[in-house]
Amino acid sequence: MDKTEIRREIDRLRADLTRHAKLYYEKDAPEITDDEYDALFRRLGELEAENPEFFSPDSPTVRVGGAVLERFEKVTHTVRMGSLTDVFSKEELSEFVFDMQESIGEEPTFSAEPKIDGLSVSLTYENGVFVRGATRGDGNVGEDVTENLKTIRTVPLRLTEPVPYLCVRGEVYMPRRVFAALNEAREEEGLALFANPRNAAAGSLRQLDSRVAAARQLAIFVFNVQEGSLYEDGRELDSHTASLDRLQELGFTVLPHREKVTGKEACDAYIDRLGEMRSTLAFDTDGAVIKIDSLSLRRRIGEGTATPKWAVAYKYPPERKETKLLDIEIAVGRTGVLTPTACLAPVHLSGTTVSRATLHNLSFIRQKDIRIGDTVLVQKAGEIIPEIVASVPGKRTGTEAEYAMPTHCPSCGQAVAWDDDGDGAAVRCVNPACPAQQSRSIQHFVSKGAMNIDGLGPRIIEALLAEGKIHDAADLYTLQSEDLASMERMGEKSAANLIRAIEESKKAGLERLLYALGIRQVGEVAAAEIAARFGSLDAIYRASFEDFSEISDIGEITAANLVEFFAREQTRDLTDRLLAAGVLDSAVKAPTADTLSGKTFVLTGTLPTMTRDEAGEKIKAAGGKVSSSVSSKTDFFGGGRCGRLKADQGACARYYGHRRGRIARHARRQRVRYVL
Repeated sequence: MDKTEIRREIDRLRADLTRHAKLYYEKDAPEITDDEYDALFRRLGELEAENPEFFSPDSPTVRVGGAVLERFEKVTHTVRMGSLTDVFSKEELSEFVFDMQESIGEEPTFSAEPKIDGLSVSLTYENGVFVRGATRGDGNVGEDVTENLKTIRTVPLRLTEPVPYLCVRGEVYMPRRVFAALNEAREEEGLALFANPRNAAAGSLRQLDSRVAAARQLAIFVFNVQEGSLYEDGRELDSHTASLDRLQELGFTVLPHREKVTGKEACDAYIDRLGEMRSTLAFDTDGAVIKIDSLSLRRRIGEGTATPKWAVAYKYPPERKETKLLDIEIAVGRTGVLTPTACLAPVHLSGTTVSRATLHNLSFIRQKDIRIGDTVLVQKAGEIIPEIVASVPGKRTGTEAEYAMPTHCPSCGQAVAWDDDGDGAAVRCVNPACPAQQSRSIQHFVSKGAMNIDGLGPRIIEALLAEGKIHDAADLYTLQSEDLASMERMGEKSAANLIRAIEESKKAGLERLLYALGIRQVGEVAAAEIAARFGSLDAIYRASFEDFSEISDIGEITAANLVEFFAREQTRDLTDRLLAAGVLDSAVKAPTADTLSGKTFVLTGTLPTMTRDEAGEKIKAAGGKVSSSVSSKTDFFGGGRCGRLKADQGACARYYGHRRGRIARHARRQRVRYVL
């Protein structure tokens, strides 16, 4: 076969494979079997390998992945990838529709679309060829994930027409059937399960090895033109709906189940229709997007500081389903608290199968009258965390049993004690040598906000405890490389890296050490305040209840916990051994300036140019204080959408929405200023 015939066969195979992939992945109407498709694919791969001069960036073989990166490069978006204002009720949606009518002087026509629960990306094409893909990031700067996006079958590598330049926005998601199969395979392999399809999609798209991304079978819906032209001659369209139709002609898979609607009643009806079909869709959706269809009207209405004024995202209330409460199990936390967990008959809820939910404490169980054997109503708080909303007494058969907390710790067998944390009666194991507490206490000690020992996860900690190589956090600093290298799945290089991370943690400083010790009700903010007030561990040991109470964020209960903790013999032994191992008891860094002296900040959400930790360090360096909650002592409140809205407090309360709106309103009542 001469080169001309080879080129002709390669072109034919590429065209056939592209057509069959579209039929399979987009139309759900395959014409050939998987084996026949694989045979065509193998033949194309063989021809391309033997004839590299015929390589093409839009070949179906590119989708198998292969590039392995050391890191993702940053990409600055030329058009900001913003977010939408959330509304949580039909009343809020009506306000938006009324505002739009007031703005344009007539009843507006909207594009109503499902809000895909995935990861937002941009796709850039030059002369019709896909050249770059990036994550949304903070809206201004994302990450280059081009190689991983190439593995997605519904990302066209070459458009049907060679338009000079086009950048579109889409949502990468993991189909529900793929998610179920992935978690089933991970469970068989003993790997941690993904929480939901969105997390699975995000984790898959950010794999440095594109072959891993390819195996995850992600998909994408395109929903917006960011910049560029949809035609070779530069023609422009004036409606969003027309632009989506044109994108489909160019080869993109665009949002399904979209409609043009006019007026409030039509918007409500669309939301109801989409809500009824949500559970039957092949993908997760957590809401509906309602946006002005006319592009010229959008330009006239304009953009807000953080979000467009011409669109909102209606968020559906949490999905609720009934299931059976089969049993209640007890987990022992790092502070010894016994937490009851509901074991449920598996139920599919908001994209995942739920079989467990926390019951918090006995007061929660009694308040909701929850009994073993009950039919219960379950939802996901924030579409993520399973929780029991209520029991259904009307479905009781008489076989249900009231629950009583155990009198002895299920981990160590020692008698438990009752106390009150302010959130209802709690049952606590007071045995400091309790195995469950030891493991969770060390896991907290090494966590990111504490000593930040990277690579020391729960599996390694539990193995070290089981083998008797450690008994508490101080023992970590006695470990040698050989202690770790002999463990399962831990080679010499991994062991050396972990020893290096343990050694590096000695420089963490006093405030991180205080937080790492796991003192009840002492979080990162309180630990920083205590460290700043006393400056050394020795001074903290000498402090009285009154001394602790003088700190603004320390109440009477926390002060009592501190006194009790540092009076224990076990605490003195632990801290003495930590100091002897070289863990620094250094004074916290003195502020380098007093510009923000006396000012208290509360940071929330995502800041546009730095992390909250980085912002907190800058505030402290300038003499300011960072708090975790809004109060009358708060001077500045910002970050996330609120931060980008600067001083517009009324808009902040609206844009921040739902629970966040309550935070914003509380801040407004406290006369708190809003800053970025």
